[in-house]
Amino acid sequence: MSGHSDGTAEASGAVKPGKIGSERIYTGRIINLDRDTVRFPDGTVGELEMIRHPGASAVVPFVSEPSGDDPQILMIKQYRYAAEEYLYEIPAGRLDPGEAPLACAKRELREETGCTAHNMEFLFTMFTTPGFTDEQIYVFLASGLERGATAHESDEFMTVETVTLSAALRFIEEGRIKDGKTALAILFAAGFRAGR
Repeated sequence: MSGHSDGTAEASGAVKPGKIGSERIYTGRIINLDRDTVRFPDGTVGELEMIRHPGASAVVPFVSEPSGDDPQILMIKQYRYAAEEYLYEIPAGRLDPGEAPLACAKRELREETGCTAHNMEFLFTMFTTPGFTDEQIYVFLASGLERGATAHESDEFMTVETVTLSAALRFIEEGRIKDGKTALAILFAAGFRAGR
C-alpha cells in the first residue's frame, strides 16, 4: 500500500500495529481528513491518509411481514452527485453527535420515507471502504411500518418506491443496485431474516 516505508521490526517480535500519530489536514461538514503515522504488522512505519466519519445507520424497511411470501420493501431512488445519476438505496444517514445507531436508524427512516416502525432489528455492522475511511454503517431491519410525512434535507432529491424482495434481488443481480450498503443489506436480509 502506498505510504508504507521500510523500518525495523521490534526486537521482541510482538508488534502491535496501529496509529502512532495523526495530523488533521482538513475539517469539513461531513468528513475530516487526517494524515496518520502508522505502525504496520511487520513493524515498519508509514503514513496513510484517512477520512474520519462519525458513522451511519441504514434500514431495510419491510412493508409486509418479512417472513411472508416475497415480502415488499421500501427503497429510495436518490440523486447522487458522485455517481452522476439516481441510485436505488435503502434509507440511511450519518449519526449526529452522541446519537445511538438505533436512534439514527429510526430518524433516517422517518425523514427519508415518512415511516415509523413498530419493530427494529439490528442486522450487522459494515465498513464502507476500510482502505481509506473509518466509516462504519449499522444496518437494521424495520417492520410494522406506519406511513407519515417525509422531512428531506435541502440537498436530498429522492423518491420512495415499493418493490418486492425478489425484485430487489433481481436489481442487484442485474447491476441496477450499485450502492454497496444497499446490496449487502438486502442480500443479508433475504438470506438470514426474510422468509423464515
